[in-house]
Order: sequence, then structure tokens, then C-alpha cells
Amino acid sequence: MNQSVIDPLVGLIGNWAAEISLSSILLRIGLSALLSAVIGTERSNKRHSAGLRTFMLVSLAGTIAMMVDLWLYYRLQTGFFLLSVAAVVSTTMIATNSLFISSRNQIKGITTAAGLLVCCFLGISLGAGLYTLTAVAAVAMLLCLSWLPRLEILLKDRSNHFEVHLELTSGAHLREFVTTIRRLGLKIDDIETNPAYLNSGLSVYSVAISITRAELKKFKTHKEIIDALATLEYVSHIEEI
Repeated sequence: MNQSVIDPLVGLIGNWAAEISLSSILLRIGLSALLSAVIGTERSNKRHSAGLRTFMLVSLAGTIAMMVDLWLYYRLQTGFFLLSVAAVVSTTMIATNSLFISSRNQIKGITTAAGLLVCCFLGISLGAGLYTLTAVAAVAMLLCLSWLPRLEILLKDRSNHFEVHLELTSGAHLREFVTTIRRLGLKIDDIETNPAYLNSGLSVYSVAISITRAELKKFKTHKEIIDALATLEYVSHIEEI
């Protein structure tokens, strides 16, 4: 089947873009670098652990691996099709595991790790000459990374359930904190000692809270409730997780 029928952008660029030639190689590598640079810049601007260079390298690795596999398959008729791609995807998945950072009982870096994996597949699809798929997927990825966080925050603030990282000046104040929570119209669903701070001399807890009072549900955000709890003299630190 004609590649231009499968991919509309090939019809616009020319059938040469669907072949493995010097021109198509330069085009795919250039587009891979450009698209991943845009995505990496978005991550860098938000000061995430993986930025511009990381996203570009992951995307380029996927693009190059796919073109190598295509060349081996069509030119050498080898049976090891997608071997390079499999190696790149496996390496990317292993590398992204190091991005999961635990901080005050929070797991961070999941979105960036997932973004790197998607960027790897963008490079692979571009290396396969699927220009339209890559372009649409890249736009969808950018929308997910730049616009959806606002929606997530809105939905999070409207939720009647949230969890906080709580540091008390002394464990003796835990009962007093629970009493205060109940008076405010809140309910503690779960509370546990944070194991990361055992034997540190700190009284640190992870507390799951539900909003039960109707007035709080309508007029107070999680941040406002947490800011109010932070004013308690025995609360050393509190933040939502």
C-alpha cells in the first residue's frame, strides 16, 4: 500500500519521506530533535528532574533505533526486527525508575517518567515514518503536560478527601490535633506514623482527612483548611500530599 495513503503528511512532503534515504533520515532526526525539544522545554520550565537534553536524547534514541531496525529488516532481511527498539524501550523504562523520588511520604517524578516513555515512542513512530501519528501524539502530550495540571488542581480542590504530611512538636499533641480536626467539621479516615522519620526524634504522620461539614465543602479549599491547621502552636509543619 502506498505510504502516502497511510500517512497524509507523506503525501504533502513526498514519497521520499517514507523511504530510508539520507534525506528522510535527516528529516526524521531533525523532527525528533525539534518535537522533543519543545516537550523538554516545557518540563525544564517547571523545573522537573528530566529536562530538555534528556527528552531529546530519549526521542533520538527511539528514532535511530527504529530506523536501524527498518534498515536491517528491509535491506538485510534479518529476523531480528525491532530488536533495537526493544532495547531502547527497556533501557528507557529502567532509567525512568530512578526518577521516582520519595519526599515527605510523596512519590514524585511519575509524570516526568511517563513523559520520557511517551517521548521514546514518539521517536520510534517518527523513525518508522509515521509523521501524522507523531505530530498528533506530540500535541496531545503537550496538552496533557501543560493544560491538564490546572484541571487536576481544580478537581483536587473540589474533592472532600485529602491527605496531609503532618509534623508535630511532640507526639503528645496528636490527641489534641485529632480533637481540633473534629471540631472543625473534619474526619480523620486514617493516620499512621511516617516510617521515614522513625528514630529521628520527630513526630511525623500521614493523615487522611475527609470534609464532613457542609460549609467547608462549599467555601473552603484544601489549602485554606491546611493553612488554618498550620496556625496551631504544636504543628511544626503540615502540607498536602
